This record gives sequence, structure tokens and C-alpha cells, in this order.
Amino acid sequence: MIPKLTAEDVPAEAGELKDELAGMLPFAPIASLLIELDVRTGFRDCFTHAGGRKQAKSAELKRNILAVLIAMATNLGLVRMSEACGVPYDVLAWTAEWYVREDTLREANTCIVNHHHGLELAGVFGGGTMCSSDGQRFPVRGKSTTARQMPIHGGKVLSTYTHVSDQHSTYGTKILIPTQREAQFVLDELLGNATDLPIDEHATDTHGTTLINFALFDLVGKLLSPRIRDLGKITLIQDDTPTEIAKKHPHAGPLLGARWNEALVADCWPDLLRMAGSLKYGQATASLVVGK
Repeated sequence: MIPKLTAEDVPAEAGELKDELAGMLPFAPIASLLIELDVRTGFRDCFTHAGGRKQAKSAELKRNILAVLIAMATNLGLVRMSEACGVPYDVLAWTAEWYVREDTLREANTCIVNHHHGLELAGVFGGGTMCSSDGQRFPVRGKSTTARQMPIHGGKVLSTYTHVSDQHSTYGTKILIPTQREAQFVLDELLGNATDLPIDEHATDTHGTTLINFALFDLVGKLLSPRIRDLGKITLIQDDTPTEIAKKHPHAGPLLGARWNEALVADCWPDLLRMAGSLKYGQATASLVVGK
């Protein structure tokens, strides 16, 4: 039996220090924060016109792009943003349609993550070599090809599956149908990682764990380190004799109850290598392979 982890007690002194540091931080309007971030990273240059035209952005266009980003990020909507900032709704709608797209959002996010990765303070939290992923459900209204009715969540919802590095930067986000299992999409963002983060290890919860994912991670040179619920009830594979397993893994050894079929893996090895190559070079997605 594996006991549950207990929460660590936070010393009163740590809470007092946290409140003191928070009181020292100045109030920064979100628009001012984004403007300063753009000065440091130039992320607004990533929002290019959908028609492919390269042209210098006017001050009004830069302002409109920020207004659209704030409206989307805060769920305020373009109508209420128009009322708040004084920019006509049709101008914001035109900016959103022609400049703020999935590909430009990803490029801008990559630009910010790379800048964050280069900061000295980010290295205090981690080296950017490990990440984790988890899904969240959000209620939606109106028509949607992605949302589904789920009574347990009180109505129509969709899922967002996010990948976060050990430096606390979100480098990948995918919108999922909430009835799909998250394990299908665990490896997609790692293989499609366009940032400078040198990720080689990934953690998930039980929903992101399958035997196929263990194999695919190993084939593409990554390490899967899941947090599996009810681990004692799962049959795990041993790659050696029980005596050797007990020596190498004195605590986990009793959980390794089945012997792997080495002959079967050897027979399929050429096909496994071809599949790994297809995933590494983007000829197939891991979500497609796991889903099949």
C-alpha cells in the first residue's frame, strides 16, 4: 500500500514574508504590462496580416491588437472591450480576424517563453528540462463543434489541455473535445515544441497515462514520469528475474508482477522505429497513433 502524500505546513513567517513582498509590488495595469513586455520581447511583431502582407504596424494597430488580446484573455469580449476602450467594435473585429489567429498566437507565446527561459530568475525554479500537462473544463454558450454536454459539469463544456514547464511557463495549449481521453494528446506538444526549452521529461496524472505512451516516450527519447492513482492495483512489467528486480527496486519491486514479452518487441522493432521516425519528423501525430 502506497500512502498518500501529505501537504507541507507553511510556516507563519513564510506567510508574513509573502504578504510583505506582495505589498511592495506596484499596481500595474494590464495594458501597461503588455506594452512593457512587447518592448522587451517584440511579441506584437508576431501578429502578421493573414494575407501575408508585410507592413509596418501603426500605433493604432498595435493598440488594437492589445485590446483584442485583453478582450480574449479576460473573457470580456469585443463588444464590452469596445465600450471600455472607445475603439469601434468593427475595428476590433477586423483586427481579430486578420491578425489574431492560432498560428500568430503560438508564435507570440513562443517568443515570450523564450525570453522568460533566458531570465536568471527563471532558472531558480528549474532548468526547463521537465514539464507537466493537465486538462481543464470550461463552460461555453452557443454553437460549438468542440463542446459537449456533460451533466457532471453542469452543461456544455470544452477542455483545454495545457503543457507547463518547470519554470512555470505555458508553452503549449490544445483545445479538446471533453469526452476524449487526455492521454492521446500528451506527446503532441512535446514533439511540436518550438521554444528553446530543452524538455526531456514529462509528468502527467492518471488521465495522461497509457502503456502506449510509455513506449512512445521511450522511442522518441523522452521520459514519462506520471503520478498514477491506485498504483498498487495496476499490473506493471518487469524486465528481469524477481530476485534482480527486488535488488534494483526494493520499494517498487512488489508492484512489478508481469514479465515482458521480449520476443514480441524484437519482432516488431523495425515497425516501432519507423513509427518513432514518423512522430519525430512530424509525418504523423502522437495523438493519432495513441487514438488508434
